[in-house]
Amino acid sequence: MSDSNGGGTLAGIKIVDLTRVLSGPYATQIFADHGADVVKVEPPMGDEVRDWGPPFHEGDASYFIGLNRNKRSIGIDLREEAGCEVLLRLLDDADVVFENFKTGQMEKFGLGYDEVLKERCPRLIYCRISGYGADGPLGGFPGYDAVVQSAAGWFSINGTTDSGPTRVGIPMVDMGTGLYAVIAILMALVERERSGQGQFIDMALYDCGISLLHPYLANYLMSDKVPEITGNQHPNIAPYDKYATKTSDLYIAVGNNRQFRNLCEVLGKPDLADDARFKDNGDRSVNRDELTVELRALLAERQAEEACSELLDAGVPAGPVNDIAQVMAHPHTDHREMDVRLDWYRGAGTPIKFSRTPGEMRTPPPKFGAHCREVLAEHGFSDDEIERLLAGGTVVEERKK
Repeated sequence: MSDSNGGGTLAGIKIVDLTRVLSGPYATQIFADHGADVVKVEPPMGDEVRDWGPPFHEGDASYFIGLNRNKRSIGIDLREEAGCEVLLRLLDDADVVFENFKTGQMEKFGLGYDEVLKERCPRLIYCRISGYGADGPLGGFPGYDAVVQSAAGWFSINGTTDSGPTRVGIPMVDMGTGLYAVIAILMALVERERSGQGQFIDMALYDCGISLLHPYLANYLMSDKVPEITGNQHPNIAPYDKYATKTSDLYIAVGNNRQFRNLCEVLGKPDLADDARFKDNGDRSVNRDELTVELRALLAERQAEEACSELLDAGVPAGPVNDIAQVMAHPHTDHREMDVRLDWYRGAGTPIKFSRTPGEMRTPPPKFGAHCREVLAEHGFSDDEIERLLAGGTVVEERKK
């Protein structure tokens, strides 16, 4: 394996990444940030999100740029038998292969886990992400984030009474599935240390979308009451909402009685904490409309920045409603190393902070096919073999449109 990725918690782990779009690339970037050697195998046309812009940098869209740093790219045409043979050689010493093709596509390539890879690469961990899994009433159907958000109930609890059911702006079904996949692969790597065997991991956007429905699902299962849209409020906690001030909006989240009493003191109305309607969270939740009226009146006379500072000093969770430019300009973002730069590249830093083996920004996202020759040479292909593969279009260095 190449040591081009240096150190890191996952140094020595090799991942062959066949994924495209979001969930898989988001997951493999996490591995790459922490030292894994991630070889991104793209079809001749490339990962389609290279085109999901503007904005673009040298022909690659920001969408692609944000998901593919610290990886190496090779283009392989898996529709050809020779391309499948190349991939098999890449897999011979891999720890993980990760794909999100339509279910059954790897079997059509002659690369199915049960049929081929389990025997050829017994220590290989194979992770597949699909929309709904391979079987069942929805099995095999395609699924993008928003479609699965809708099908898994997310729209029904997001939005306001004016907007109606609304998509969650951040593609959290895709990203949540990517995070679950990272956890699953790490668990499989730990188990392999005991058993010496790889295994197949079946990840579905639909499953992950349902698993992330807390607390709405738990509320429904206990009460049989279908959750309704709550806007900026929390279904189980009050006060937990956005409030207007003289200068800008402020979000306040109160999780216990001590915080509520401190909130009332900061706002100059300490006796509100002793009001029978608001003494405990259950009372406040039942009487949230009356509480909202009280708090809106008190906060309307305050400056957002001043009120936020006083609330935080008093132990009350509060925060300004920032836009993304404000977030990236905030000194705490820089302090937490969440704004990373390298040459032309700028992105969010890793939120995983290790004391001895920190993640690292080593290389910007790769141009399509930039590492074809390097990766093939590492896997024993001679110069003549490499030239034949490139000349025949089995391995591709330039995107085909």
